[in-house]
Amino acid sequence: MTSIRSLAGACLAALCALAAPASAQNYPTRSITMIVPFAAGGPTDVISRIVTAHMAQTLGQSIIIENVVGAGGTTATTRAARAVNDGYTLITGHMGTHAASVPLYPKLAYHPEKDFEPIALLAGTPILILARKDFPPKDLKEFVAYVKANAEKVNAAHAGVGSVSHVSCELLNSILGIKPVGVPFNGTGPAMNALVAGQVDYMCDQIVNAVPQINAGTIKAYAIATPERNPSLPNVPTTTEAGLPAFQAQAWNAIFAPKGTSPAIIATLNAATVKALDDEAVRKRLLELGSVIPPVSARTPEALATLVKSEIAKWTPVLKPAS
Repeated sequence: MTSIRSLAGACLAALCALAAPASAQNYPTRSITMIVPFAAGGPTDVISRIVTAHMAQTLGQSIIIENVVGAGGTTATTRAARAVNDGYTLITGHMGTHAASVPLYPKLAYHPEKDFEPIALLAGTPILILARKDFPPKDLKEFVAYVKANAEKVNAAHAGVGSVSHVSCELLNSILGIKPVGVPFNGTGPAMNALVAGQVDYMCDQIVNAVPQINAGTIKAYAIATPERNPSLPNVPTTTEAGLPAFQAQAWNAIFAPKGTSPAIIATLNAATVKALDDEAVRKRLLELGSVIPPVSARTPEALATLVKSEIAKWTPVLKPAS
C-alpha cells in the first residue's frame, strides 16, 4: 500500500511539473488584471492604459485596468504583492510605490525588491513645478521667494504620502528649506482638479498629467526639473535655466508581477511591452504627453531591477527625515 501511495505521489508530482511549463507556454488563456495604484486620469493610469491596450492585442487577451487608491499607492501595491503569481494580476508601479515607499513607510507590508518580479520599464515622466493660474509669482525666482516668505500660509497638493507628487515636492521643499501644508488626494488626477479649481496653491507633478492643462492656460508651469526642455512644452524653462539647478526630478512607470511568477510568463509580458513601446501610434501618444520612452537597453527585467535598487538608494536619504 505504501509503495502504491508513493508511486501515486510521484506521478502527481510529475504531472504538476509538466503542467507548470505547459501553463506558462499557453499563457495567457484569460483576461489579465492590471492594478493601477491611483485614481483614473492620473499619469500612471494614462500611461498604463496606452501601453496595455497594445499589449492586449499582442497577447490575445484583454487587460483590465483596476484603479485601487489609498496610502500613496501602497494599498494597491500590497494587494498586488499578495496576489497569486500566475501572471493574471500585475501592477503598474512607479518611483513612489517601488522606491520612495521604503523610507516613507517603516512598516511597509511589502518590499519592492523582494516581493515583485520586474517586467519592463514603460516610460520616464519629467516633473514640473506647477501652481494655480492666479498664484502671484510670475516665474520660478519669484516662486521661490514667495513660498519662502509665506511658508506657513501656502499649501501643496499631492496624491498621498509616497506618491510621486509627494516625494518630488518633498525634495523641492527640502532644497528651499520650507514645510508647507500638504493637501493629500486619492490620486494625481483629483489633485490636479483641485489645482485647476484654485483650491490649492502649488504641486509637483508628472508631465503626463500637466500638458493639457498648461496648454489650456488653466494652471501655471514654472519649470521642468530635467536638464533639457521637453518637446511637448517647449516654452517651459528647465529648473537650471530658471535659477534652481539643484532640483532635478524625473519619475518612471513600470510593470511588475508578484514574486515567483514563471520566468516564461515574465518573458512573454516583457516581449509584449517592448513591442508596444516600438509601436508608432503608442510612441506618438506617449511623446505628445511629454513622456520619455526608455531605450531598448532599459526595457529588460534586469534593467528594471537595477533601477529599483538605485532609486531606493537615491530617495532613502532624502525622505527618511520626512517619515
